[in-house]
Formats: sequence, structure tokens, C-alpha cells
Amino acid sequence: MGECVISQNVIANLRSGLPIVYPTSTLPGLGGIPNKETLAKVYELKNRKDTMPVSLGVANLNQVKDLVIIPEIARILDYFPKGSLTLILKARQTLDNRLGGDMVAIRVFSNPIAIELSNECGPIVATSANISGQEPVEDCREAARLLGLENHRWIEGICPGGKGSTILKFENEKYPEKKVTIIREGVVLSSDVMEWMTSQA
Repeated sequence: MGECVISQNVIANLRSGLPIVYPTSTLPGLGGIPNKETLAKVYELKNRKDTMPVSLGVANLNQVKDLVIIPEIARILDYFPKGSLTLILKARQTLDNRLGGDMVAIRVFSNPIAIELSNECGPIVATSANISGQEPVEDCREAARLLGLENHRWIEGICPGGKGSTILKFENEKYPEKKVTIIREGVVLSSDVMEWMTSQA
């Protein structure tokens, strides 16, 4: 693929605290700087309950090393296709409950535009760009329109759809049998995760 070009107007809007729509490896994402004000805007746009945390999307785990504890077992990301896993990791200090509080979901992007966006702006909110309960669309422009976002609040892209990432929760590495909890099976099968975990014992 060629070099991705993201409008500086979109970057400016994102940095100013306005949520934007961007492409991912599955469906359009609704993203923003993960602060209190922007999270409120994201939740209002989606009509999402505050009790349902959102993920953080990153270009690499180094971007969140000051926010979460990255266990050695996180090397599982190197074994499965990029973007296919979301890891719920222990926060270094309690964050906004809409980010999970003490346990934060981190997804390493595989889409080159999402990666560039995160490289430009740091960790960004990663949640589907649709009103809660409504079927998501695959066109970023259409997703933005349905959310009522004006120009320079989306990045062009048609997403391929398909299953979301498999969500794994890591809390305690002292007891091998409790290293991972599979919260949601997605593109990576639970059996494949457990086979990998067994190989590390």
C-alpha cells in the first residue's frame, strides 16, 4: 500500500478533543483523545452507557507503557495476526471508568491509516462508529453521516467487516492457570489462544 495521507484538519479536530471516524481492519472506528471531555462526546454520539468501557487503539504497546502494566505474556501479540487480539491489562493507576478503571482494553492497530493516526496523536479511543444497538456500516463517510459529524471529522475508507478482535484479560501472572481469561472470541479462536498458552507453560 502507498503512504497514507490524513488531512491536517482531521488531526487538528482530533487534537482539539473532537471525536472522528477512522478506518480499522474490521469496521469504522470512532476515536478521540482519551480524556474526560472527549469521552463524554464519544458516549453521547453513540448513546452508549457509561458502564460499557471502550478500548484504546495504539500503533504499538510502547504507547501505553505509562498507562498499563505490560506483562511478559503480552508477547502473544507477536504470535497472532496484528490487530486480531485486544488485551485487557492492569492500569498503573485507576483511569476513567469509561476506559475500564483499573483494567484497560488495548488494541494494537493493523490498519495503516489507524496506525498513522495513533503515531500522530498517541493512544486514541477505539470503539465502533455506530449508535449503540444499530448495525454498523463499512463506509467511514457514511458512518460519520449517521453520527451527525460534519466535514473533517472522518477519514475516507471502506472497511472489510468480519469478526472483531478476540479479547483477552490478563490480571495475575503468579498462577499459570489464571494468566488469561477469554472475554470474547473473535477472529482468533479460543482454542488457538489456549494452545498457545499451553505451549508457554
